[in-house]
Amino acid sequence: MITIIRNAGVYRPDFAGKKDVLLVDGKIGAVEDHISITASQLPGVVSEIDASGMVLVPGFIDSHTHMMGGGGEGGYRTRTPEAVLTDFTMAGITTAVGCLGTDGVTRNMISLLAKARGLEEEGMSTFIYSGSYRVPVVTITGDVMKDLLIVDKVIGVGEIAVSDHRSSQITQEEFEKLAADARVGGMLAGKAGILNIHLGDGERMLELILNTVDRTEIPITQFLPTHINRNKELFEEGILFAKRGGFIDFTASSDPVFWEEEYGEVRTSKGIKRLLEENVSADCFTISSDAQGSLPLFNEKKEFIGLGVGKPDGLLKEIQDCVLVQGIPLETALRAVTINPAKILKFSAKGQIEPGYDADLCLLDENTLQLHTVICKGKKMVEDGTPIVYGTFEAH
Repeated sequence: MITIIRNAGVYRPDFAGKKDVLLVDGKIGAVEDHISITASQLPGVVSEIDASGMVLVPGFIDSHTHMMGGGGEGGYRTRTPEAVLTDFTMAGITTAVGCLGTDGVTRNMISLLAKARGLEEEGMSTFIYSGSYRVPVVTITGDVMKDLLIVDKVIGVGEIAVSDHRSSQITQEEFEKLAADARVGGMLAGKAGILNIHLGDGERMLELILNTVDRTEIPITQFLPTHINRNKELFEEGILFAKRGGFIDFTASSDPVFWEEEYGEVRTSKGIKRLLEENVSADCFTISSDAQGSLPLFNEKKEFIGLGVGKPDGLLKEIQDCVLVQGIPLETALRAVTINPAKILKFSAKGQIEPGYDADLCLLDENTLQLHTVICKGKKMVEDGTPIVYGTFEAH
């Protein structure tokens, strides 16, 4: 099957102007000013999408999700449910990386791997981290390096909790050994071997990572610390970390109450604007959703009323806020969910609209940036903002 997307403003993510884009067998075949073949010439073989009034962007990459559920920190009733395919596709996400969180006991790596494979069979692309908050790390094979070498979907280790009362209070030596194993395992397997780090509210912040970079030969780029916008102090340290060449990951899934002054969480779009004002490289930051993680909820009096569930749609909402409110160019904001995570995680065929890359694409309204169409590996998953369901099971 051949699909031609016509008349879209194409962001590769850099703006390329109005182009026609050819999709063949799940790949991008060509990006041209005009592609001459038409559906009428090859009926039943060629389909066309008129994307006038829309922009075509790479499908979003969500580098930190709890696809099989998270939470549980308030007892069994606070466990969050598994994600379904449409949770991701309706948010423009075509590639997701799954991880375990606080609970690496009742939720385990085999179940996470099975969940990732199930979502892949439904149409999107998935990968996983080996481990959870705890150290020693919970793995599939019993060893971090073996997981990276043997299990195709394992691309790194995480989310390892530091500077948090829920962490294993890992020592500096343990942390360095884990980073070394992840790095070498990644090298041997041709994968990123990234160490995805959960940052808590503790005063130590990025201390373990910075000490490792200063004490060893492990480069700063081996780490992807997430929740960098958890509070203002952590965010300020994150700016310095990024100026040293490190990567930082913003968490988009949050309660807007936390953005108020007394709580101190930094909204993702405002944080990205600040980074750019500080002349931090536009290659150094990503946005992830923490989808299906548990979120505390508050009423108008700021009283705790229960737990909610993180949603994947935070990525698109923050891209919209970056552009429409903060005045950040779309091509810059898009980097955080396309080319940057693709390069950091070594997804060689993801994150760009170029010939030979996977046909993971989103069509957005050129004025409002509202989601219109989502295509995963050449297959249309969302059209006119409505999910297309294939197969036996339908998500509700």
